[in-house]
Amino acid sequence: MTTPTASALTMHEADVQWTAIRAQGPGGQNVNKVSCAIHLRFDIRASRLPEEVQTRLLALADSRITQDGVVVIKAQSYRTQEQNLWDALERLNAMVAAAATVPRKRRATKPTWGSQQRRLQSKTLRAGVKAQRGKVRD
Repeated sequence: MTTPTASALTMHEADVQWTAIRAQGPGGQNVNKVSCAIHLRFDIRASRLPEEVQTRLLALADSRITQDGVVVIKAQSYRTQEQNLWDALERLNAMVAAAATVPRKRRATKPTWGSQQRRLQSKTLRAGVKAQRGKVRD
């Protein structure tokens, strides 16, 4: 079974819940009376994403993911509700796309001969500096 690529993943509308809330910060009367900020919630475990993607999403060290496995995104940088909704969805898609890419496995290699020689030379120099810090003897 092959894992899907980031472009092959589709987000289902039923998996995403969003509510309009009042934005914070400057904006005067418009901010105080219009609910244009978006509070988006996406439950990772209840989503229709493949199991591998869900596991990698839950393993992310991101402050937007709660202990219950729910992604919470707040978008309030634009003046309209639609623009903030698109911004929140784009950020969610970017997070899912980052989790969908399978990390390459690290292949262990030997250090080169030159790097070994540089390391030994720096250790010798450091040992010489430390040896001069000892007690003065006559």
